[in-house]
Amino acid sequence: MKFRTKMVICMIWLLALAYGIGGSLLISSSFHASVEQEKASARQSCQMLLNTLSILEDQSSVASTLQQLDSSGSAEWSGLLVRSGNAVLFRSGSSPLLDTVAADPNTLTVRDRQILITCLLSGGITELEVRMVSDISDAYARRDSQLAIYRWTFLAVTVLGAALSWLLCTWLTYPLRSLTKASRELAGGKRSTRVRVTSQDEVGQLAAEFNQMADRLEASMDEMTRTMERQDEFMGSFAHELKTPMTSIIGYADLLRSTELSEQDRREAANYVFSEGKRLESLSLKLLDLLVLEKDDLPMQECSPKALIESIAKEFRPIMKQQGITLRCSCKQGSWKLEPDLFKSLLYNLMDNARKAMETGGQIVIQSDFTEEGLRIRVADNGRGMPPEALTRLTEAFYRVDKSRSRAQGGAGLGLALCRRITDLHNGELQFSSREGVGTCVTILLKGGTQP
Repeated sequence: MKFRTKMVICMIWLLALAYGIGGSLLISSSFHASVEQEKASARQSCQMLLNTLSILEDQSSVASTLQQLDSSGSAEWSGLLVRSGNAVLFRSGSSPLLDTVAADPNTLTVRDRQILITCLLSGGITELEVRMVSDISDAYARRDSQLAIYRWTFLAVTVLGAALSWLLCTWLTYPLRSLTKASRELAGGKRSTRVRVTSQDEVGQLAAEFNQMADRLEASMDEMTRTMERQDEFMGSFAHELKTPMTSIIGYADLLRSTELSEQDRREAANYVFSEGKRLESLSLKLLDLLVLEKDDLPMQECSPKALIESIAKEFRPIMKQQGITLRCSCKQGSWKLEPDLFKSLLYNLMDNARKAMETGGQIVIQSDFTEEGLRIRVADNGRGMPPEALTRLTEAFYRVDKSRSRAQGGAGLGLALCRRITDLHNGELQFSSREGVGTCVTILLKGGTQP
């Protein structure tokens, strides 16, 4: 059963209950008031009759007087019995109440839509018993008429109330039907579905919450779609990265296996196999690092960023000297919560990228200082630089600005992806700025550590 139908049934039931109880109480109260009024009138009529009888001198005058009153049509009784002892002095009407068992004097009985009043008269004449019956069928007739009108009114009010309840419930439940339709469309894949918020009540709040949920769901689905696209691109790039060294390894291995070569050619082929194997090893280790960093919550310890930077710079200086590159460090003293091995890997990749950005000659500058925001490290070079459109994709796995040069230098395009993940684990961010022909500056900004 629909909620709208339930609401209509409940409203009709409440309306019928309220109107039924109210109407019944009103008719009952009116009828009770009418009966009480008839009782008072009957008592008054009986008292007037007693006053009339009390001035009569003998029983014969009682009978004649009552006969005259009864025949004149002015009598207010429908039945009257007057007797002295067992002798009936006057009787009028055929009401069975007149012959009921004698009740206590001055009593009033209501039965069969009639009122019976029994009184005793003592005084100048013999003691008389007076029984007066007053017809109150008019009061019952008015009640029956009211009940008949009430039944038709009750039916009309119920039908009208049902129609109005249906219209009202249809209007009230319209937002719920809109929500149901929107939920069905959303479940069917129409992610742009929203409902119109028309009120500030609970239903309006529900509609607003639904829209917020739909917004979050659409954003999550868009992000999931982008993630799937990145995964597909990652797998394609990974397969491509494996294809080139594997082709070289298989080709040179087959050459060594099937052909007699000179010592020089054999060494050259073995060198190709070795260099491509080392490239595969580097690729697999970096992929493994990325997988580990996605899962582990690594413990941090107090370290000196200056000492770590200078230790990496010491390792790089001989290589850079061969290329004619000058490496300069400018670091402030202080400590920060770091994971030393990961932080060294971060610096190594950034410095290696800066080295690869220059053919021969040039300068790399590494700076570290402490600001209000946290620890800031800059790695700047005056190499070839990058175009602006490349800056937004630098941390994607396997992305290269210059694919041919990076592959020739042994790069797999995973270094900056690894750097970004390491920075995230240190509650920081990577920022890139570059101009072609001028150079590149990479800024590491870490938050939440210990100030010097």
